[in-house]
Amino acid sequence: MSGKSASDYIIHHLTHLQGSVDGWAFHADTLIISWLLGLGFLAVFYIAARKATTGVPGMLQNFVEMMFEFVDNQVKETYHGKSKLIAPLALTIFTWIFLMNLMDLLPVDILPWIGGELGLDHLKVVPTTDPNLTLGLSLSVFVLIIGFNFASKGIKGVCIEFFCHPFGPWLFPFNFFLKTIEELAKPISLGLRLFGNMYAGELIFILIALLPWWAQWLLGGPWSIFHILIITIQSFVFMMLTIVYLSSAEESH
Repeated sequence: MSGKSASDYIIHHLTHLQGSVDGWAFHADTLIISWLLGLGFLAVFYIAARKATTGVPGMLQNFVEMMFEFVDNQVKETYHGKSKLIAPLALTIFTWIFLMNLMDLLPVDILPWIGGELGLDHLKVVPTTDPNLTLGLSLSVFVLIIGFNFASKGIKGVCIEFFCHPFGPWLFPFNFFLKTIEELAKPISLGLRLFGNMYAGELIFILIALLPWWAQWLLGGPWSIFHILIITIQSFVFMMLTIVYLSSAEESH
């Protein structure tokens, strides 16, 4: 910890690298790491698509096909609409969030040390421990939900859902209030669920790093193995809820 107290160490590792443009503040480490992981994901899948063969596939093609078939099966079982956007969107969400979550398995001191060598005060490891990113992703899904609602039901159908259900048109203020709360809860719960689970996992890794070296290996190893399950489940849950929300947006009630 280089002479830092435990509280200073924790605060340092939980503080973002700040940036600003024209008075607008942002977390530079969240943007940089998430963009790099996103570009890496796109590059790998693009290379696999360009080199795809009908003969004996290589390891990369096998991996990409496995990922695609897994996501495609989930979409077919859950989504019953006609949009061709859902499967690519689900694949992007699952893979990108998984890669960002996977950063939590890096030793907690590596990126802060690299940042220090580059003259940066802070450099956080896991983009999904930033509520700005998780809520940004969920708000993007929310915009798609609104678009799917209007595209499939029209203005009249959306108004009927908001003002006439579930208690009929005579209680339209109450219906509108309930429907609005229901819709707003979707992006909030979607983003906060991912953030809360990943933030808790990162904090546990930081606390383990405060222990003596022999205890770090004793506790860090099992927690890392268990955390692999958590990062995969959180990626899967975000993807599945996105599919479910978009599917329900196209259904008439």
